[in-house]
Amino acid sequence: MASMLIICCIKGNSYPTLFLVAFSSVMIIGDLFKKENQIERFSYPFFLNLALYINLPILFILVFFIVSIFSNSLPDWYLNGFSSILNIDLNVLTQSFSLLDKFSIIFSTSLFIGSLGIVTAHELTHRKKNKFDMFIGNCLLSFSWDCNFAVEHVYGHHKNVCLDIDPASAKRGENIYSFILKAILHEQISGWNIELLRLKRKNIGLVSLKNKMIIGYLRSTFLTIFVFVFSGYVGTLIFLLCAFISKLLLEAINYIEHFGLIREEGKPVRMRHSWNSNHFFSSIYLYNVTRHSDHHRNSNLKYWELKPVDKDAPMLPYGYLTMLYFVLFVPFVYKLIMNKELQNWDINYASDVEKNLLITKL
Repeated sequence: MASMLIICCIKGNSYPTLFLVAFSSVMIIGDLFKKENQIERFSYPFFLNLALYINLPILFILVFFIVSIFSNSLPDWYLNGFSSILNIDLNVLTQSFSLLDKFSIIFSTSLFIGSLGIVTAHELTHRKKNKFDMFIGNCLLSFSWDCNFAVEHVYGHHKNVCLDIDPASAKRGENIYSFILKAILHEQISGWNIELLRLKRKNIGLVSLKNKMIIGYLRSTFLTIFVFVFSGYVGTLIFLLCAFISKLLLEAINYIEHFGLIREEGKPVRMRHSWNSNHFFSSIYLYNVTRHSDHHRNSNLKYWELKPVDKDAPMLPYGYLTMLYFVLFVPFVYKLIMNKELQNWDINYASDVEKNLLITKL
């Protein structure tokens, strides 16, 4: 899909906007008609892992191509390469884009930083004992300036999911936009606290190259400097904008995945504490992060090992991209849809203690 975005951008005119419309339509309509109901068996995990690792060079190429579209200070070798190899004048190509096209390019790129970068990193940074996977995952997170995700999500969110102290679990009736802002702030605080405690246990000081947060932000800083050297101020601002939007999209997904669900403190995380999705197109595109209930039941499972459950977990009525667009652009529609689902959760999934907790919170 990332290659299709690049091709559409190269064609110029309105093609980037057509790409965003077509991509969204395929995902939304595809999820309406195709669902999965069984776990697939695979004999060659090497290729399944390769599908994750290859996202790093793909994302690198995509981001540097996109910033080149907006930059007015590109190196001569790059401009000459486009002209001699592709017979394209990049300056003329850039001028062919309308304001809507530019919005489509930025939004599509942000979606891909989220899917190729953050979602893939989500899978890899859960593999805590595999140094190579952790390295690739953290490199992918550098594109969204979100190294904290590898700390807070893995060691904080999975422990505190559906509790009041979890910044990534949305409460009933909570405004999506205020949730996003609070989540970004409180996740940072939580991530730093988790890392500081880890360093303290090992008798390591805060300012250290063993501090995962510092190393993570250094990765993002070096990447941003690289973008600046390549594309100048404008290209760098576009990169940072895409990184920021991808972070907003991540928090919107966090909002969706546990919206309104409650867990008794001290009790284990069950399948009922995450909204699950068996929508096929979303699952393929997002490496089965849609099978969120099984992921929270056992975060050590690889993405191809997660089960598409339905009986033991509450289900999202639509695919991930549909729910994302609802919650971001028409949040009142999202709440109307989910209020019905929450009533079902209260009756058929919540434990007696959780039902009592609901009464105290309402």
